Amino acid sequence: MICVLMLLWALPLLAVVSGQPNYIPDEPWVNSFRQGFNFQCPHGEALVAIRSFYSASEGSDRLWTFECQPTPAGLGEPTECWWDDINRAGMEWTSTCTNNGLVAGVQSQYFSAVLDREWQFYCCRYSRRCPYSCWKTNDIPEYHREEGELVVPTYGYFIRGAQTTFSGVLRDRQWKYILCRMTEFDCQFENF
Repeated sequence: MICVLMLLWALPLLAVVSGQPNYIPDEPWVNSFRQGFNFQCPHGEALVAIRSFYSASEGSDRLWTFECQPTPAGLGEPTECWWDDINRAGMEWTSTCTNNGLVAGVQSQYFSAVLDREWQFYCCRYSRRCPYSCWKTNDIPEYHREEGELVVPTYGYFIRGAQTTFSGVLRDRQWKYILCRMTEFDCQFENF
């Protein structure tokens, strides 16, 4: 009888858990809806995957999760890291890490007045290495209010920044991430 009562007690809880958004196994969301967050990769790693889940009922906001991966040994250790420029909520934004940096973190703050977030990338520079073979992804998500996912397609490509647009009608963003390879030698360019 006790087992039956415990099962009846647990069934509503199981229904709640199964109704939650599509959580990424082993990668918990870094934020709650309408909350700020600060995510940084461990030293010597760069961002390689970004996932998000949208909810209109939760302030037209997204849950976010990020994955990092160690950079190739040929790049060496990061020589400096910094927070790069910030966007304003409700505005378009294009940001590429200055000083030939790679994206190694993200921070964001939610603003209920515009139902949008401000964004800032944490960038790390590796000696005097330079980017090449850069390209922009298609829109992520493809359509507003869908789940979004970027996984860097090949080891040796890195996220250098992004271009993002905001729909004031749909209250959601689409992203085009800037992906590049890095030279295996030092180069003369301060920023590319």
